[in-house]
Amino acid sequence: VVCLVAYHIFFMLFIWSYWKTIFTLPMNPSKEFHLSYSDKESLEREPRGESQQEVLRRAAKDLPIYTRTMSGAIRYCDRCRLVKPDRCHHCSVCDKCILKMDHHCPWVNNCVGFSNYKFFLLFLAYSLLYCLFIAATDLQYFIKFWTNGLPDTQAKFHIMFLFFAAAMFSVSLSSLFGYHCWLVSKNKSTLEVFRAPIFRHRTDKNGFSLGFSKNLRQVFGDEKKYWLLPVFSSLGDGCSFPTCLVNQDPEQ
Repeated sequence: VVCLVAYHIFFMLFIWSYWKTIFTLPMNPSKEFHLSYSDKESLEREPRGESQQEVLRRAAKDLPIYTRTMSGAIRYCDRCRLVKPDRCHHCSVCDKCILKMDHHCPWVNNCVGFSNYKFFLLFLAYSLLYCLFIAATDLQYFIKFWTNGLPDTQAKFHIMFLFFAAAMFSVSLSSLFGYHCWLVSKNKSTLEVFRAPIFRHRTDKNGFSLGFSKNLRQVFGDEKKYWLLPVFSSLGDGCSFPTCLVNQDPEQ
């Protein structure tokens, strides 16, 4: 009875978090980051270079953005026609800009970003627990299979296959889950690991890290009762993020 109850708890949490990861739409930048009609016309008239950057700087002067391109220019998306918020990237698969984009995941056929990153983490956690539970409860019968302690029926091959499948998925899921736990502890995304964010004054790979506790709350929120449930509780709006940088610039 205990095993059946535990199994169905893990199974329901796994299905719930998987469903939320798949069907939660990625969040896109709000209207304030889209260029106005006059700014779009000005951008089209101006030749590429400093003149276009002047138009973008004017459009972004009141926006809460602190990251830049490698050349120090305003981050602008030509396809979406908007100034990119910090940690926002354009997904070539979804063909739209995604807030705090981590990666596009083929396993869930969705972009993993600000709106569903918590769900993705819980999906990894509960699928790992689910596979570990199956492997642990099947282990004694798997041992009996090799010691000829099982009846000679077709079910013995099902037991062997179940154990190998659960064990292999446990190994792959544990490495992926461990990697994303490290990302959460450092307040990084997968894209930011490969290309560190560039701020107004310098590149800082830990620019968004606020310490382990605050980094954890950025994803899971302040209400601990919601941490283990696939309900949205992340802090912020996805368009602006606190940083650990201290600059002489009073505007920041």
